[in-house]
Amino acid sequence: SQVVQAFLIGAALASTEPELVLYLLGFIPVVFLVAVGFRGLARKVTRRGMRAMGNVNAAIKETVSGIGVAKNFRQEETIFNEFDDANKSAFRVNIQRGFVIALIFPSLNALSGVGTAMLLYVGGWEVAKGVVTIGAWFLFMQSLESFWWPVLNLSAFWTQVQSGLSAAERAFALIDAESKVIQSANVDVPRLRGEICFEKVSFRYTEQEQILCDFDLHIQSGENVALVGHTGAGKSSIVKMIARFYEFQEGNLTIDGQDIRSLDLLQYRQQLGVVSQIPFLFSGTAAENIRYGRPEVSDEEIFSLAKKIGEGEWLDTLPQGLETEVGERGGRLSMGQRQLVSLLRVLVQDPAIFILDEATASIDPFTEWQIQQALNLILQNTTSVMIAHRLSTIKTADRIIVLESGQIIEEGDHESLLADGGHYADLYNTYFRHQSMAYVEQVLKFAEGD
Repeated sequence: SQVVQAFLIGAALASTEPELVLYLLGFIPVVFLVAVGFRGLARKVTRRGMRAMGNVNAAIKETVSGIGVAKNFRQEETIFNEFDDANKSAFRVNIQRGFVIALIFPSLNALSGVGTAMLLYVGGWEVAKGVVTIGAWFLFMQSLESFWWPVLNLSAFWTQVQSGLSAAERAFALIDAESKVIQSANVDVPRLRGEICFEKVSFRYTEQEQILCDFDLHIQSGENVALVGHTGAGKSSIVKMIARFYEFQEGNLTIDGQDIRSLDLLQYRQQLGVVSQIPFLFSGTAAENIRYGRPEVSDEEIFSLAKKIGEGEWLDTLPQGLETEVGERGGRLSMGQRQLVSLLRVLVQDPAIFILDEATASIDPFTEWQIQQALNLILQNTTSVMIAHRLSTIKTADRIIVLESGQIIEEGDHESLLADGGHYADLYNTYFRHQSMAYVEQVLKFAEGD
């Protein structure tokens, strides 16, 4: 509307005094050039301001998350000084930003005053020469302010919009970022059987950091496979490729005989249940987190499934049962309770393929038994790939895959691998043996004999 207003007033001025309008049209580009200069400056200081505020927010988040560690190491003053530095830097940058933005309209207004003064002088000179009548000149000058107002508003508004776009650049960068997951097609995904096949798969983070090379693995439909091995063996990379979080560079990965890259990603993930090493819960109730993947599930269905785990005794440990508020990231629940809620979330989803990156945190034997019950309910009807850290989980696997440097060095069930006395037996004696009842009984006998 302001563009139309400026055009109509400009046309009226041209019909009143064409010669003076030529001077006016020659001055308008100067106004826009100044506006362009302010636009660049406004974007620059806004970008710096957003970056500085990001540093402040990051400092706050890190400080709050690590406050216990900071107190333990008596670093309260250090983290305060770090936050104070970030805050002062943000304050200085945003003062500059505010000054630049506040200066835009007054500067353009002053520039229009210069233009008005120029036209006043030129018009007066034309009147003195008798080229322009004094009445026409007076009418032109009276109408000039009505012309400047929409022009200046457009110039200032455009500059401020550019400043706002600068603030949104980081968000747009995330939105526009290309997915690293390659999709060759979007084939509809029926109910999966869960057969997984790696054929000569190679995966690397960088050219110098090769994780898997010519990796082969065939997992039958309904099979439960445990991946074990030292840190860096490639366990997480394997499950993240199945979940389509990582993209492999060479070879083939198929699900039920179909290239995983050809499957519709949304439909595929609807049949995929994932429990990460650190279970993530959203703020809200336990029930809301459990039905996260299937909002239509009723409270009765959730309660019925929850009762199948330890006869529902774990629900008694929640103050309000399934309506207990879990807090930010599940912080109001114990690690064991978080794991149970995460497993129930998968159980409600009824996936065809289940991926578990087992938590390493120690929990009491009773909670471990409840977690194992929840796992058993999931394992009954899924193809499962588990990064196992507990002996109880490893023993439930149909097949144990022992990895080292991205290669399968042993595979078999628990008893046969122990009997072979190879790498798995060494891992068992180092990490898992103390979790077995036989080991506990042996220690008790030794203590009684001592």
